[in-house]
Amino acid sequence: MAKNAQDSAQVEELLYQALETELGGIQVYETAIRCAVNDDLRKEWTEYLDETRTHRKVLLNVFQELGLDPDTSTPGRKVVGHIGKSLVKAMEMALAAGDPAAAELVAGECVVLAETKDHLNWELIGHVAKHGKGPQVKVLQAAFEAVEQDEDHHLYHTQGWTRELWIQSLGFPAVLPPPEEIKQIETAIGASRAEQARDQMLKKN
Repeated sequence: MAKNAQDSAQVEELLYQALETELGGIQVYETAIRCAVNDDLRKEWTEYLDETRTHRKVLLNVFQELGLDPDTSTPGRKVVGHIGKSLVKAMEMALAAGDPAAAELVAGECVVLAETKDHLNWELIGHVAKHGKGPQVKVLQAAFEAVEQDEDHHLYHTQGWTRELWIQSLGFPAVLPPPEEIKQIETAIGASRAEQARDQMLKKN
């Protein structure tokens, strides 16, 4: 397979989308916290909100180091912003419906959707840092190392919370906090193993 030259313009597009994702993520978490019924989940999301604000600062530092304007608008960034606003709107609709448990489920799903994009952004930033060339590599690697573990935690743990809350809502025994939380999972493999272990954890309770 032929090697392609690094597309600098597309790297910048990734960074613009990543920043917009973090900005939208702050709003998503602020709204999700309002939807949380479970105290442990509310505490978890409050921590994620603080970390997302830190991730925004990390990216703004990247923009400064690389001489990029954080206010630059691109078609892709506009799409990301639209999706973020839509997730907030979905949670507000659920809150307005007056069923707190249902709103909590919607919030969990919205956080998973937001974090799936966020996790992909940072995975790609890490790929550029590892395989790319030029002065940006060192800057991106430092940012990736500062954020990577948080992003894994946000995605896999919220997936676990949402799964278990859904199981509970269906009338089946749930593991709350979820196995991902109990076992402090930080990888996709670990998340899969945690989900597989939930039946054993139920038997112990």
